[in-house]
Formats: sequence, C-alpha cells, structure tokens
Amino acid sequence: MGFLDNSGDIILDVTLTDTGRKIMAQGDGSFQITKFALGDEEIDYGLYDKTHPSGSSYYDLEILQTPILEAFTDNGASMKTQLQTYDDLELLFLPVLRLNQMDGNNAMAANGTFYIAVNAATEGNDAATKKGVGRDSSGGHIKGFLYGESYGGTIIRVDEGLDTTQISPLRTLPGELIETSYTIQMDNRLGALASKTGSPIQADFVDDDNVAYYTLDRGDGFVSNNSVVIAAGQVIAGPRGTYIEFQVRASMDTNTSSYLFTVLGSTEDLDNADSGTSTVYYIDSIIRATGVKTGVSIDIPVRYVRLQ
Repeated sequence: MGFLDNSGDIILDVTLTDTGRKIMAQGDGSFQITKFALGDEEIDYGLYDKTHPSGSSYYDLEILQTPILEAFTDNGASMKTQLQTYDDLELLFLPVLRLNQMDGNNAMAANGTFYIAVNAATEGNDAATKKGVGRDSSGGHIKGFLYGESYGGTIIRVDEGLDTTQISPLRTLPGELIETSYTIQMDNRLGALASKTGSPIQADFVDDDNVAYYTLDRGDGFVSNNSVVIAAGQVIAGPRGTYIEFQVRASMDTNTSSYLFTVLGSTEDLDNADSGTSTVYYIDSIIRATGVKTGVSIDIPVRYVRLQ
C-alpha cells in the first residue's frame, strides 16, 4: 500500500475487491460489475481555506493536491466511509448509528465491551461447580454477557436517526435517510450472527480474511421501525429511523476448543457464580454494522470468553 502523487491531476484509482477478483478468476462468464463505491478517506476538508490571498480558485487547492492512497483489495480496511448522494441538497444533519444501552438488557459490561460466553460452562449453566462467569450466585444474568451456546442474556441494539436537539423527534425522518437494510461484518472464526431470539442466519459470504458478511432487512426480525417518540429508552435525540437487534452464536471452534484462544487471545480473571473468580481465555474482536443506504457505520467491541 502506498500513496499516489496528486500534485497536479485528479486521480481515480480503481480496483476489484477480493470477492470480485475471485469471481473473475473463475473464467466462467459470471463476472460482471454491478456495483461500485467511492471513498475519500484521505481528505481533510478542514483544509478548505476561504481566506486564501490568491482568491476563490485557490480555496480548495490543498485538498485537490492531497496525496491519495493506492486502491487496495482488502475490503476490511478500504473505504470505511463512503461517499453518498442525496436528492435533498438542504440537509443540515445526516443519520448516525448509536449503540442503545438504555435498557439494562442491552448494556455493555462495566469495562466497555460485550462479553460472549462461548459454551454452557462459561455461561454459568453448571449448577454443581458454579465456575461460570455469565451468571451471579443466584443464577441471574450478569450485565453485558451474551450466551453463545444457549442464547438469552444481553441483546445488542443499534439505533439510527438524526442525533440533534435542533429537530423535534416528532418529525418524520426523510425517506432517503431511513435505513431499511444493514450489513454486519464479524470474524467468522469466532462467532456467527443470530436473531434476538437465538435463531442463527446464513452469512452472505465469507471473504479471504475470514470476515463474514450478513445483510439484515426490515421485517426479517432484525430491523424494526423506531416509532417511539418519547425520550425514555432512546439514544437518538431527533427524528428516528430504524434500529437493529441481534445476538451472537459462538462458532464451533470456540465452543468446543480453546485452540484459537491460545493462539489469538489472552487470559483474565472474572467473578464467577461461586462468589469467587475464574480464569478465562478471551479474544477481543469487533462487529461492524453499516447502513446500506447511507453508508453510516458503527464498530461494536466484543470479547469472546471461555473457561480455562
């Protein structure tokens, strides 16, 4: 990866994604470009200088001459933000995604991450030993824990809308700003996406970096309209669009083996159901949710844990 000289001419550097290259390599005629995305990761629009002594032709000179990155195929790293086109040219605010932790059952653990207990023993379902870390001494759910084998526990919720007090939440969000579909990216080696009731779904595809891609649509049990206008339980101050809710199923490898934990992770001590502590393996990861229409995204920290 390197930078391209952009000191004189405007450069458009284009490349296929890993998935596109794979399809093209099949040589069976199935390769066809149907979608593309544009990005401006390198650009600092704060360089726009309205006070430039040489006049308006030079206001954006530094922006136009900013070196740009070579296009690269790693979809996990390229174009984390994408350029968008809107019909309404008088928009003052654009949608954001916010993690909703207003309900105790949607909240992170105290250390600012969601714990995913990858098997029943770690969840705390063994009443005999009580060495599990996902339940308290009375068998109750501990805040921030998702149960990767038995499901239940915490549900991750992300809300979409205009997070501003300058527009009333009673106003309807313009249709072009309402997300109806979301893409979820997560490490396929560690877990898989499941509905809030625990029903797993099939990934659209898994790339060469073991990142699984899921598409969630309104009405499929993951995406819901946020029609509540009162402030209680809301993290979006202005007009609201939709929200998504999901859980995580532990992968077969993390559920049945500690190998990935010893290779990729570390250990920590957590409170257990026996009023003591248990040592667990853990692997930190990220789940990324992205709006298909607006391209807005949020990274959600998760920690997969397994009893040592």
